[in-house]
Amino acid sequence: MATGKRILLLAATTGYQTRAFAEAARKLGMDVALGTDRCEHLDDPWGDGAIPVRFEKPEESAEALAQAALARPFDGIVAAGDRPVYLAALAAERLGIPYNPPHAAAASRDKYLTRQSFQIAGLKLPFFFRMNTEEDPRAAAERAPYPCVLKPVGLSGSRGVIRADHPGEFLAAFERIRALLESRDIRRLGEEQSRYIQVESYIEGREFALEGLLAEGHLKVLALFDKPDPLEGPYFEETIYVTPSREEPAVQAMIAETTREAIRALGLTHGPIHAEMRANSGGVWMLEVAARPIGGLCSRTLRFDGGMTLEELILLHAVGEDVRSTRLSDMAAGVMMIPIPAGGIYEGVEGEERADAIPGMEEVAITAKKGQKLLPLPEGSSYLGFLFARAGSPADVEGALRAAHRELRFEISKALPVLTP
Repeated sequence: MATGKRILLLAATTGYQTRAFAEAARKLGMDVALGTDRCEHLDDPWGDGAIPVRFEKPEESAEALAQAALARPFDGIVAAGDRPVYLAALAAERLGIPYNPPHAAAASRDKYLTRQSFQIAGLKLPFFFRMNTEEDPRAAAERAPYPCVLKPVGLSGSRGVIRADHPGEFLAAFERIRALLESRDIRRLGEEQSRYIQVESYIEGREFALEGLLAEGHLKVLALFDKPDPLEGPYFEETIYVTPSREEPAVQAMIAETTREAIRALGLTHGPIHAEMRANSGGVWMLEVAARPIGGLCSRTLRFDGGMTLEELILLHAVGEDVRSTRLSDMAAGVMMIPIPAGGIYEGVEGEERADAIPGMEEVAITAKKGQKLLPLPEGSSYLGFLFARAGSPADVEGALRAAHRELRFEISKALPVLTP
C-alpha cells in the first residue's frame, strides 16, 4: 500500500531503532534515505547512501536535505531519537511535509522549555529552576525544595537524573552531573543546553509512559504502559514496562487527557510521541512529551493489527496513510530493560536458555558485547539487554519478566582485560 514511497529517516546513530525502521520500510516497499552525522559507521544496509548532516548545525543541514530532495523528493520524514527532532522539523518545513513546527520540536527536547510551556498552559508542575553548570551551586542548594531532583536539561533516558534529600546531596549531585556534561561524549555534541542543569521538586506517585501518534494535532493513543517498579531515586533507571495498564479507567482517561493538554502546550502537531508522567492523589503530572517513538528495542513490545510493528505504523502515518483504525493486539505485553548492576567490563551471561523457557517469555535479547565497558546510571546510557514477554494478563507478563531476569547471571569484571601479544 506504500510501495514506492520515499522516507527521510533522520538518526544520530545507526543502532537498533534505525535498523528497525529500515526493516519496516523494506516490508512496506518503501525507499529509505538516511540522514545522519555518523556516516563513517554506516554499512549502508539500504543501498541508498546516507545524506551527511550535522545536528549541531540544523539550519545548514536542513538546507542540505532540501537540496537532496530536488533530485528525489521525500514523501515523509521520521526522526529516530531526540537529537534529530529539531532538524526534522526544519527540513519538513522547507520540504512541505507534515511534521511538528520547529519551535515545538525544540521545546519538546529541552526540559526547561517544556516546563515553561506547561506552566503557561496551567498544567500541574513541580517547583523548578535552571542553573548554568558554571554557577556556584551552594546558593541554589539553599534555595531548592527537598526532596528535589537535579537533571540535565537536554539528556534523555534518565541519564544524569539524581534525587537529593538535603543540601549535601544536592552539591554532590550537581558536581556529578556537571562532570557528565563536561565529558567528551557530551561535549562533542556541541549543544547549548548541555550547559544547564534543572532542579525540580520531587513528584511522588506511580509512573507511566504513553505511546501515541499525532495527526493535525489530534492524538491517537497507541498504548499506555505501567512502570511497576518504584522510581524513587536516588537514580531513576527504568526497568519494566507493561501494557495494557492496570490503572483504574478514570486515571487512564485522565492520563490521556493531560497528555493531550501537554501536547497542545508544546505545539506538537504531527508524528509519533512518547510521553512520561506520574499520577498521585493530586492528579496527573507530566514529566515530558518527546516528539519521537519509544527508544531502544522497546518498540518490539507493541504489535498491531495483522502483526504490524510500531515502525511500520509510524512509516505509514508519515507518508499520509490513514492509520486511525489500527488497534493494538489484545494480548498483554511487556519489556524489561536489563539494568547494569555495576561498572566494569562485560564478560558474558549464563542462564539465557532457562530465562527463555519461562512461560510467557517471547525473547531474551542480550545486547552487551564481550569486552564492552559498562557504565551504570546516572552516567551510563545503555542496558545489558532486553527481555520481552507476552501473555494473557499484565500480571502474567510482569511475572514472566521478573522470573526470567532471576535466571540470568552476568559476569562483569572490575578491571580492564590484559591484552596478550
